[in-house]
Amino acid sequence: MSTKTISVTEQVHEYMLGVSLREPELLKRLREETAKLEDGGMQMSPEQGQFMRLLIHLIGAKRTLEVGVFTGYSSLSVALALPDDGQIIACDVSEEYTSIARRYWQAAGMEHKIQLNIGPAVVTLDKLIKAGEINQFDFAFIDADKKNYARYYEQCLQLVRRGGLIGIDNTLWGGSLVDESKQDESTNAIRALNKKLHADDRVELSMVPIGDGFTLARKR
Repeated sequence: MSTKTISVTEQVHEYMLGVSLREPELLKRLREETAKLEDGGMQMSPEQGQFMRLLIHLIGAKRTLEVGVFTGYSSLSVALALPDDGQIIACDVSEEYTSIARRYWQAAGMEHKIQLNIGPAVVTLDKLIKAGEINQFDFAFIDADKKNYARYYEQCLQLVRRGGLIGIDNTLWGGSLVDESKQDESTNAIRALNKKLHADDRVELSMVPIGDGFTLARKR
């Protein structure tokens, strides 16, 4: 037992991956290709992808949302855990990066599960709300521009069913949230969202120190 979360050194991290990571070969190839890109640091960690697959199985998810696709590691992780008739409605603004995602979705035979919407996610999510999709999704994953995190959260909270989960990435933001000299828009947006979530009695809450911080909110 421990009264606080263990500090994960590089050696401990390597051990953890060595005894727990079960990464499909195609996901590994996608992660390695993404790491070579200029923005490769935006890639989620493989253990986080595995954790998300476990969550999908645990809640029996069938319909999910993704806000921020990048090269598709998170969406492919979720798609692999969904039933064959499962669905991801994915939002991104980049044709370039999502073209990589499409290639891997197709290679994995998962393309039929993923509906990609190119354009501002706030618009796509608003359309879903207006179309009567409130409470119709089991899981939502938010990993996009930080300035709109609070808005994405409110939209997803409407769309996710009672008992469904919202996962929010980067909620520890490299540890910079505790540095008051960091006052840029993205950092302040995450600080504000974390405070908002802490006080939000519409959800049950847990911040998991995996990857760059992964907050889970279960809709009451």
